[in-house]
Amino acid sequence: MKKNTPLWKKISLKNLFRQRPDRFVELLIQQAGLTEDGIRALVEYFNNPDQAHAEAVAKIEETADEIRRILIDELNRTFITPFDREDIHALSRAVDDMLDYGYSTTVEMEILDVTPNDYMRKIGQLLLKMANEIHMGVERLSDHLGVAQSHAVRAKQLENQVENLYRQALADLFHQPKDAEHIVEMLKYRETYRHLSNASDRGDEAANVLSDIIVKMG
Repeated sequence: MKKNTPLWKKISLKNLFRQRPDRFVELLIQQAGLTEDGIRALVEYFNNPDQAHAEAVAKIEETADEIRRILIDELNRTFITPFDREDIHALSRAVDDMLDYGYSTTVEMEILDVTPNDYMRKIGQLLLKMANEIHMGVERLSDHLGVAQSHAVRAKQLENQVENLYRQALADLFHQPKDAEHIVEMLKYRETYRHLSNASDRGDEAANVLSDIIVKMG
């Protein structure tokens, strides 16, 4: 009778680690998708600033944080990754930060009693497009690197548009009539604009890391 082949001989190193790399891409896709969902909820909050929409942003941010914790845990326990572990960590962090700033925007607007205006709504729409480009770029990492790169480039272009709007919003704020009441309002709105600008900066960083990954994989 033919002896059974030991299990360790049946499993090659390639097969042993095949599922691990896919797991990281899957988690990054989930995280990027949740960031897009969270920014979409932020846009809805700008259009209808009630408690329900603020809580929707908070809930998505909480779920995204859990996905990031799982990714970091997987990263700490895995020897072989689909691309540099530093890049996985950096991309996850940047995507997470983008959503965190979206969440902190709603928190401070609630605390400071800031009413959304057209600048916030326009910036919110640009942030949503940026989050969508990053999400689609991460989705294409496994099959079409050229397409992933085009998404990263478009995300960076959107960051430039956000910064232009941010400067316009600040200029408009500082050119309004100056009195004690206006100064208080000015400080509140400047803080809100700053959070949105930071969200855009982190989206730009995510696009940069995505581009670095694509170059290394190409």
